[in-house]
Amino acid sequence: MNSTVLTILERNNIESGSWFSRLSPTLRSDILSRASVRRLGDDSLLSCRGEPAEEWVGVAKGAVRVSSVSLAGKQVALTYVEPGTWFGDISLFDGLPRTHDATTHGETTLLIVRKPDFRALLQAHSELYEALLRLNCRRLRLMFDTVEDLNTRPLASRLAKQILLLARSYGIEQGDEIRIGLQLAQEDLAQLLGASRQRVNQELKGFERDGAVRVEPTRLVVLNKEKLLAIASR
Repeated sequence: MNSTVLTILERNNIESGSWFSRLSPTLRSDILSRASVRRLGDDSLLSCRGEPAEEWVGVAKGAVRVSSVSLAGKQVALTYVEPGTWFGDISLFDGLPRTHDATTHGETTLLIVRKPDFRALLQAHSELYEALLRLNCRRLRLMFDTVEDLNTRPLASRLAKQILLLARSYGIEQGDEIRIGLQLAQEDLAQLLGASRQRVNQELKGFERDGAVRVEPTRLVVLNKEKLLAIASR
């Protein structure tokens, strides 16, 4: 395999991304022509908080863990950037340093657009300004939803919602089951939800008793999506 070219699956992940797929064919083609392919192993550091921004990044395979450091010096995962998603544009716009650490989670393939090419794309395509504005408005809405959930929903509801989101992004259907392809330990889930691993473990055991999920080492399997939806809506 040519390491500088996307595989069919990787290309499809990029092309079918909810944001990228809505761009004009001309803009999509120009972005791809300026992007280079970078393949990295698990836990490879992409950027650190406080560093100057030099790249705009699209995830073609795997995931990127966005994290920060707690007051106790512990790395805390805030989100996982899924295939088809682009990130890194905010610091390229405002010229300020990166706000968080970014690390690969599993074998990951990225499309990298360097800062000069990003600026050239903006100059050549006014459409890109509007598209990135819509993208950042969506991010802001999702952030407000997350803050609202954190303050108004019980942990069981938030956990069910998170599992459903992971199933949508990384789900592999196997008969009536949906196996979540992204390997996440219970500690990883706890960090995403702002809860302790012990409390997340208790809730997952409850989900198992209800027949909603099956917990495997570093994996979750959705057994009944309707039951999870009911828990998430509480």
